[in-house]
Amino acid sequence: MTDNPSYKERKVITIGVVSELTGLTERQIRYYEERKLIFPDRSPKGNRKYSFADVEQLIEIANKREEGVQTYEIRQEMLKQKRKEERKGKKELLRGEINARFGIQKE
Repeated sequence: MTDNPSYKERKVITIGVVSELTGLTERQIRYYEERKLIFPDRSPKGNRKYSFADVEQLIEIANKREEGVQTYEIRQEMLKQKRKEERKGKKELLRGEINARFGIQKE
């Protein structure tokens, strides 16, 4: 994450508000955190803080659970997607380095 995250990535929403926005109970939200499907920050007092991106992720998780997908399967899918994005980022970085090295510019 960058030093100055976008509004969507800023962790400023309390669990109560997330519960209202998603329709999930606070217990369900904490369970998804325990299952490593969501990663809230903590305030200095230890309160969970979520972002709008977290809210979207929780809604997606809830929809998959309603379809009968297990949390383990959701986690595996998330890890697979993360690896895919990392490979894409490395590929783009390498392409940029090659282009810079050989003076190739995008048109």
